[in-house]
Amino acid sequence: MSYFINNILLILFYKKKLYNLSNYKRGSKLSMHKFFSFFSSFILLLSISFNSYSDNQFNNINSKFAKYKSDPKVRSAKAMIVNQKSGKVIYQKNAYSEASIASLTKLMTAMVIIDSKIDLNKKIKITKQDIDRLKGTGSRIPIGSLITGHDLLKISLMSSDNRAASALSRTYPSGKKGFIKAMNIKALKLGMHNSKFADPTGLNKRNKSTARDLVRMVEAAYQYPKIRKITTTSQETFRIGKRKNEIGFVNTNRLVRKGTWDIGLSKTGFTRDAGRCLVMQATISNEPVIMIFLNSYGTLTRFADAQRIRKWIKKESIMNKISQIGVE
Repeated sequence: MSYFINNILLILFYKKKLYNLSNYKRGSKLSMHKFFSFFSSFILLLSISFNSYSDNQFNNINSKFAKYKSDPKVRSAKAMIVNQKSGKVIYQKNAYSEASIASLTKLMTAMVIIDSKIDLNKKIKITKQDIDRLKGTGSRIPIGSLITGHDLLKISLMSSDNRAASALSRTYPSGKKGFIKAMNIKALKLGMHNSKFADPTGLNKRNKSTARDLVRMVEAAYQYPKIRKITTTSQETFRIGKRKNEIGFVNTNRLVRKGTWDIGLSKTGFTRDAGRCLVMQATISNEPVIMIFLNSYGTLTRFADAQRIRKWIKKESIMNKISQIGVE
């Protein structure tokens, strides 16, 4: 109730301003520009007020649902589990808190590259511009190598190679800066209003999002068959440059490598700022589920959390109860 009262008072304040503006004495020289400026502010405030209320209600209802059954004891600092088919939240923990997302960024990078329609069969030269000078991470791709965009996309998503992601971003029609701008535009279109992208690799700690926003990103990425296939490939070898022997790259998600899960999409991430992160789409108890785990600081915590959630869902059989709890 207090939420509505506060916003109503603000709206009435603007309403009074508009009234005063419209009732100036005839002799005053009030420009129409000033009037419409106040009017636009009023409409914007009204829009933000109701959008914030809607998101707040969504959060409150799902918080109650998250406590519906026994606690799965998720140890990641932030998490959200959603039934992909119904959109209902199964579990959440600090799901609206912003955090650095490390290489989870590369899912957005992949979508923007694919959307750009560039020829991925064309070879791209790896240059010194692709060296990580922010965190000092290495790469098994030598400078000067010529690699197809398709192979770079594979190496970037499956093995989370930063040099590959950087090279892809440079091929964007308006360059790397234009690419980053496109990433943020894409995020807004997906409704990721609490997300920001500052680079295509995830090395920049200013790449931030929330578990809630990342559910939207994973759902969007799942619509790209190429991304689904690459991120669920356990390993692959590539012939790079003039080397006679092929170089093997493995998937950074140990659950994909084990092959005991029905995983439809996967991406991991790690930096000191972000901790260890994991996003997945998987089928559990015949239901499609999107899983987000952020700020996990143990080496295996994020994977153990996924295992705990899967066992929890099966044990409690809550998938059949999700449809009974609506979220407006």
